[in-house]
Amino acid sequence: MEKLFEKSFKDLGVITFRAFQIEEDSIIIHKWVNMTYAIYWGMMGTTLEEFKSSYSKTLASGTEVYIGEINGKVKVLMEKYNVIEYLKNYYNGSQGDIGMHILIGPSTQTIHRFTWNVFSSVMEFLFIDVSVDRVIVEPDIRNEKIHILNKKAGFEYQKQIQLPHKKAWLATCTRKQFKEVIKLNS
Repeated sequence: MEKLFEKSFKDLGVITFRAFQIEEDSIIIHKWVNMTYAIYWGMMGTTLEEFKSSYSKTLASGTEVYIGEINGKVKVLMEKYNVIEYLKNYYNGSQGDIGMHILIGPSTQTIHRFTWNVFSSVMEFLFIDVSVDRVIVEPDIRNEKIHILNKKAGFEYQKQIQLPHKKAWLATCTRKQFKEVIKLNS
């Protein structure tokens, strides 16, 4: 499978991103979405077939889905979607806006800065696309862990919005904001 992004970290190893393969990756990711830490992903209690069906629809909708591997092991699921269409009733989108969802696999050991290194790599991967000017996220208001990461990455929290399936924060991060954060954290 073609590597679309690769970055090395001293204490972590090599993180790569590739396209999601529904048959190969669903078994692992389905286990994650059924774990209590992934409750905000909204797929608790799904069967493997329900998961595959849902992701077949996600892919057919034009959403791009990626797998992040660390040293060859699946550790991250990331979705890049048409946020202007998805959130058209909640904000005024601009050309160059994309939406992002991220799910990091369950931890088996403590690695210093693991989550930050993964999250910042996701953002770097998204900004490789020169047409992307701003990343928009809409995390559940109760998901404190992702709020911490988002703010560390430079996301500005705009307002709370009521989506059909959750109450969420609308947050934005421009390419410039993220680059400034990376300079501070390197």
